[in-house]
Amino acid sequence: MYNTLMFILGIETTCDETAAAVVERTDDAPGRILSNVVLSQISEHAEFGGVVPEIAARAHVEALDAIIGTAMREAKLSFADLDGIAAAAGPGLIGGVIVGLTTAKAIALVHDKPLIAVNHLEAHALTARLTDGTAFPYCLFLASGGHTQILGVRGVGDYLRLGGTVDDAIGEAFDKTAKLLGLGYPGGPLVEKEAARGDPERFALPRPMTGRHDANFSLSGLKTALRLEAQKIAPLSDDDVADLCASFQQAVGDVVLDRVRTGLRMFVDQIGKPTALVCAGGVAANQAIRKVLHRAAFEIGISLVAPPPALCTDNGAMIAWAGAERLALGLTDPLSVAPRARWPLTDVTRANA
Repeated sequence: MYNTLMFILGIETTCDETAAAVVERTDDAPGRILSNVVLSQISEHAEFGGVVPEIAARAHVEALDAIIGTAMREAKLSFADLDGIAAAAGPGLIGGVIVGLTTAKAIALVHDKPLIAVNHLEAHALTARLTDGTAFPYCLFLASGGHTQILGVRGVGDYLRLGGTVDDAIGEAFDKTAKLLGLGYPGGPLVEKEAARGDPERFALPRPMTGRHDANFSLSGLKTALRLEAQKIAPLSDDDVADLCASFQQAVGDVVLDRVRTGLRMFVDQIGKPTALVCAGGVAANQAIRKVLHRAAFEIGISLVAPPPALCTDNGAMIAWAGAERLALGLTDPLSVAPRARWPLTDVTRANA
C-alpha cells in the first residue's frame, strides 16, 4: 500500500466532456487539484437535442491529447513525476470510454506507471473526500443524466445500494422536459432558469413513489403528466413554460426529499448513522434540489456535503482522485482491462475482496 504523497493523472471521456486533471493525495487529508481541464461538446450535440455517441467519440479522439498536455503543463509536472494513470473505464458511451482508457494504457505502458481503471460512478461517489475529506461511512445521493441512486458509501469499493430509479434518471427527466418545452440542450440548467420565474403551484403534477418503504425513484409518470398538461394549454406562452418548469422542479424536489429521507432511514438501520449526506452528479448542481437535501440532512443531525458545481459534472479531477484512493490501497489494473458500457457500482472491487 501507498502511504506517501502521490500525483495522479485522471482521464474522463465517458460522455460529452473530454477532460484530464492532475491531483495530489496525501494520507488522511482532502486532496489538492493541480489542474482540471474540461472541454465540453455541448455545441456539437445541441442541434440533436442530446448526445450522439459517434460524434462524441470522434471529438474525444481529436481533443484528448491536447487536453492531457494542457493538464500536465498546468500541474507543472512531467509524466515521470506521476505515481499512476487513472481513466474512466465505464460505465458510459463505449466509444468514448475506449478512447480514454486506450490513451491511459499507452501512457502507463510508455512511462512504466500503474494503471487504474476507474468506475465513473465511484469517482462521483468519492469526490466529497477530495473536496472535504469526508469520512466513511456516508450516504450518497448520486443524480446525473444517466443515473439516480442512493448509496451507502462504506469505503473505497464498498457500496450498498439503498435505492435507484426504475425508469428515467432525474437528469434525463430534466433534459426531456426541456426538449418537450423547446428550451434546448442541456436541459437541466435551462429548466432551472425558467423555474426561477414560474409558479410552482399552477400545475398539480404527481409525486411518484413517495411514501414507499423502499428508496426507489420513478420519473416517467411525472414526465408524462407534464406532457399532458402542456398539451392541454398549447400553444404555450413564455409564462406557461416557466410555470410548467417550476411545477416540474417542485415535484422533483418533493420526490427527492421523500426518497432521500427513506434512504437515510435505511442507512441508519443497516449501517448506522452516516457521517454526512453527500450529493454528486450533474443534478446536484441544481439549487432547488440542494435545498431539499440540506433539509433531509438537517433533520437527522448531519451535514450536507455538496462539492462545487464544476466537480459535480463530469471532470478529470474526480477520476484522478478515485484513482489515487484506489492506488493508496494497492488496487491497480492490468493493461488488458476492458472498457465497460455497463458497470454497476456494487460490482467495483475493493481491497479486501
